[in-house]
Amino acid sequence: MTPHDDRLKALFAHDEPPPRDPAFATAVTERLVRRRCLQELALLGGVSALGGLALWALWPVLQPAVTTVSGELAPAAWAVALAFSAVAILGGLGERALAWNHD
Repeated sequence: MTPHDDRLKALFAHDEPPPRDPAFATAVTERLVRRRCLQELALLGGVSALGGLALWALWPVLQPAVTTVSGELAPAAWAVALAFSAVAILGGLGERALAWNHD
């Protein structure tokens, strides 16, 4: 090798990427996943609290209608609630219904 080659090799050695650190990559990934989990938990908690507050505020208006209709529609309401719950749990309807995009 010529002295020019040695100088070029030394110059390019500074541009080499650092070696990979699996422990660091795992720690960073874990932190990102934890942050995303907390964000989703906060969002779901907030949406649930707003829904509960809206239902609490509207209940005096809704109660007469619910008591009138409840006797006739109770079996159908159970079936619809069960079907909706099954689809939401097994099919992940919640994320698609609210159009959440994490990426």
